Amino acid sequence: MDTSFEEAGAAASGPEPTDPPAADATSGAVATDTVAADAVAASAAATEAPAPAAVPNPSAAPDATAAPSPSATEATPATATATGEAAEGTETGETADSAGSAATAAAGAPTEATPAPTAPPVPRPAAAPTSLSPSRAGDFMQCPLLYRFRVIDRLPEKPSEAATRGTLVHAVLERLFDAPAGERTAPRARALVPGQWDRLRESRPELAELFADDPDGQRLTRWLGEAERLVERWFTLEDPTRLEPAERELFVEAELESGPRLRGIIDRVDVAPTGEVRIVDYKTGKAPRPEYAEGALFQMKFYALVVWRLKGVVPRRLQLVYLGSGEVRTYDPVLADLERVERRLRALWDAICEATESGEWRPRPTKLCGWCDHQAHCPEFGGTPPPYPLPVRAREAGGVPQGRMGAD
Repeated sequence: MDTSFEEAGAAASGPEPTDPPAADATSGAVATDTVAADAVAASAAATEAPAPAAVPNPSAAPDATAAPSPSATEATPATATATGEAAEGTETGETADSAGSAATAAAGAPTEATPAPTAPPVPRPAAAPTSLSPSRAGDFMQCPLLYRFRVIDRLPEKPSEAATRGTLVHAVLERLFDAPAGERTAPRARALVPGQWDRLRESRPELAELFADDPDGQRLTRWLGEAERLVERWFTLEDPTRLEPAERELFVEAELESGPRLRGIIDRVDVAPTGEVRIVDYKTGKAPRPEYAEGALFQMKFYALVVWRLKGVVPRRLQLVYLGSGEVRTYDPVLADLERVERRLRALWDAICEATESGEWRPRPTKLCGWCDHQAHCPEFGGTPPPYPLPVRAREAGGVPQGRMGAD
């Protein structure tokens, strides 16, 4: 066990998984780094984006905490439409599941007050994307047309039980750190689940439809029990009495010199007494097989790149905590990793801009199509996409082919 993050978090590792791979929200159907490169990533246009929180200085004491904003994460094929990890601010085109991260910031607040009813949101005018996040990158890598439906057309999507459970578990784990170290116990964490669920429903009324056909509450009871078991499993992987996160649900944002603005929300940032930074992400699904490992690391390398660009610090460790299978995966990045990711993202952004200007958003059929909410609008299922709401120009010869990111 790595003890370099004592009092800032104890790292752990587990055996190689034997379960089938789960499609994480940020990796979608990406099986290898090569396939991910062939699929290309994405972002959403930013409107009313929250001000970025400060990334912790490695020399700072690891006892500061950020304002809570639990994220939605569920690593199952059914949630390839969600963030997997988290919402990245108030991006346009976010799914109901991913946008729930921002909504549950209020749900995780300590107050018991019920929020006043609000009017339905006014549809925003279509706009070209201006930022790139792990969630929207995953959408484009999975299917460029899915990216268009979420970012350009902003088509509505139904909330899912899996992604909502991820949001709930994230909220509980985040709120647990409000308690003194000695009181961060499994029973206390379990006791937080019902209250966090109530707050989540108050902040997101659309979640009522999840269990509308469950009059006796049996399915809801099982669902809450599953969330409690995931929370309890976390205690077998990390010891919260020895963790004092520098940040929780940290919004980060950095603009590349000749590329897009990168943004995202990091579940947890630990800073060791020696000043080394660790980025931690909770996954409520199972750890992927080795051939899917690079796709799962995409989100974490993305975050590491943003931290490096913001603070000039390469995180010492990237840590994925898979609650579904009870495993912890770690990766120690080096500067060359982040430079490689940056080149990929620049090429990826070029492909997104090309598709935005040409209006060519091609579907990419995969096994994940069965869980897509937009089959009625997809040509692969006999549907017709809505009229393209942005200006279109004729594609020039020699442009960047959609679905290719090019060499590093």
